[in-house]
Amino acid sequence: MKKTKIVSVFFILYIILVQSTFGNEKTIVGFSPGDTAKKIILDSIKNSKFSINIAAYSFTSKQITLALIDAQKRGVKIRIVADKKSNTGKYTAITYLVNHQIPVKLNDKYSIMHNKFMIFDDVSVQTGSFNYTNNAVSRNAENVICLINQPKIANKYILEFNRLWNESKNANPNINIGKNFSINITKFLNKNYKSVTSSNF
Repeated sequence: MKKTKIVSVFFILYIILVQSTFGNEKTIVGFSPGDTAKKIILDSIKNSKFSINIAAYSFTSKQITLALIDAQKRGVKIRIVADKKSNTGKYTAITYLVNHQIPVKLNDKYSIMHNKFMIFDDVSVQTGSFNYTNNAVSRNAENVICLINQPKIANKYILEFNRLWNESKNANPNINIGKNFSINITKFLNKNYKSVTSSNF
């Protein structure tokens, strides 16, 4: 009898835990120009507890990059797959992230690897037209949708992310970023972007 009661108590606690974790299912959207799209992404990174998986066509946003570094420092496991052509031969955030020991792979299996999505804690997904660039915030008309606490949808994105990850190659921390530009990671943090060769900043 005691065993049955103990099992029942643990089962109830498990149900409460599951409901508290996945019970707040919701969908939020944001747009650019403006800050709503960027805010959704930054808030989602900030609120992540243990993992962020990212598929990115182009990656030059300083704010998003620094948010990922902060997440890594608090123990969040991060993996990134990026389009190879869009993230080599010029200065991108990929160089900075690789040199901060964040696992990054580059994909060259397609004309372009045009995905733009993030998976948070294996239960929430951000996607849309928004590239992770400054242009996406200030110059382009873009959209972001975030599906929060929707593990069934997140699982489909995890499967696709893992497929892309497995077919991609590790990014070189010494990516070529221009013949007259010596690699200096600290320049990514410099407010004076005149020294940076990419027009995406």
